[in-house]
Amino acid sequence: MATASKAKKKTVRLASGRKRARQDVKLNAHNTGLRSHFRTVIKNVQKALDKAATGGDKAKPAELFKTAQSVIDSVADKGIFHKNKAARHKSRLAAKIKALATSA
Repeated sequence: MATASKAKKKTVRLASGRKRARQDVKLNAHNTGLRSHFRTVIKNVQKALDKAATGGDKAKPAELFKTAQSVIDSVADKGIFHKNKAARHKSRLAAKIKALATSA
């Protein structure tokens, strides 16, 4: 009945359109890598926070957060994610790190 796979994209006839399609593939791959890196640095900070909460190194999350901030800002500047989303992630991570520091 309904096809499970994605619909096949039409071939572009114009040379400029073909070039645009080639560029889109390259840009999509690059953006996917940046998006993945964004998620990875956030997960690393969250894992460090979890370990610190259970008696691990309490300085590690703050250290990872400093490096994560630059990655988050750079992804937002490139337009991969909205600037408000980046600010929201930074704010939540900073609040968790501050709560961890005050609880110690």
